[in-house]
Amino acid sequence: MLKTRFVPVAIDQAYQRRQQDTEGEFYRKIAGQGPRDNFDSTTQGFYIATASGDLLLYNNNRDPDKLQRLMKQKLTEFESRAPTSSTAAEIRTEKLDSRYNVSPPEGGLVLRVRAKVLGGFEPTDDPWQRIFQTALSRDNLWISASEHKALVRGELPATVQQRIARFHLVDNARGEPPMWKPEEIRKLDITLDNGQLSGFAHLETGRGDRGYEAELKGLVEVKGDAVVRFDVVALGEFWGEGSFTRGAPKGKFPLAISFTLADGTDVADRIPPQGSRGWLRGYLD
Repeated sequence: MLKTRFVPVAIDQAYQRRQQDTEGEFYRKIAGQGPRDNFDSTTQGFYIATASGDLLLYNNNRDPDKLQRLMKQKLTEFESRAPTSSTAAEIRTEKLDSRYNVSPPEGGLVLRVRAKVLGGFEPTDDPWQRIFQTALSRDNLWISASEHKALVRGELPATVQQRIARFHLVDNARGEPPMWKPEEIRKLDITLDNGQLSGFAHLETGRGDRGYEAELKGLVEVKGDAVVRFDVVALGEFWGEGSFTRGAPKGKFPLAISFTLADGTDVADRIPPQGSRGWLRGYLD
């Protein structure tokens, strides 16, 4: 029904509600008609709107049966309305907010990053809890053109090591995680030797209430002047949780994080890394 009766759009509202451009204005026009009309805080939710930007429904519920029922209801209401115009006015992109319209570095690499908690949860019969307990996260890691060239030479730049540690050795299997601060990197020792990547990372907050100790192993393959394979896994013990990653297992629990070279076949391959929100330069530096 989403594919045949609607135009589905998935966005990160943290971008659109801040964007000072044509896209942001159109999103705020829709979202502003709903209950979450304060654009200084989250506007997360499920919206149904006309092509002109008239809001038909706002809901913030994950139940697929309920959402399907609401979609059918709003579709019926929309089709029964008195016809006004067969087409909506065209929206021309007149402004583009460069902070929130970024692309993967030209000549660089995109890595798909996935994380999964491998155990430690209390048994549950709650279907929603089981979903969170078995979830597999997805993020992207961006590597610049100069860093790509260094990898081709068999080097692992310190900037890549720091980026992996700060923004991607996180438990994001249940929501948006807090990223690590530079001073929370207690130990980071990763080497690349003849295509073999290995190392160790220890991250921990000053209070010790959240941390990760992991070993990293993998392969980096080069052909000509390009990296054609990047398969790395971080495996270790994580503890603690963030404000939006509640429900972590008690104590220390096994967390695995994989890094795989993206090939551009997935539309999500172009989504900016979560750690780069609004400050790509800070992420890449």
